[in-house]
Amino acid sequence: MAELKFEIKEYIGTVSESSKGWTKELNIVSWNGANPKFDLRDWAPEHEKMGKGLTFTNEELKNLRDILIDMNL
Repeated sequence: MAELKFEIKEYIGTVSESSKGWTKELNIVSWNGANPKFDLRDWAPEHEKMGKGLTFTNEELKNLRDILIDMNL
């Protein structure tokens, strides 16, 4: 399996933290040298490990925002 390379370009915020110190974060991340995208996933305390996550382009994140606003949370 090929090595997965990533660079967190910008930390945006933490959504939650588990009792084991893992945090669910929204960041802007470049995966394998590709253009950075918004990224939502769980991270180990020093970002040495990560869980499965979701990536979004600017347009996808705007669409998600609009859906959440329409839900009247």
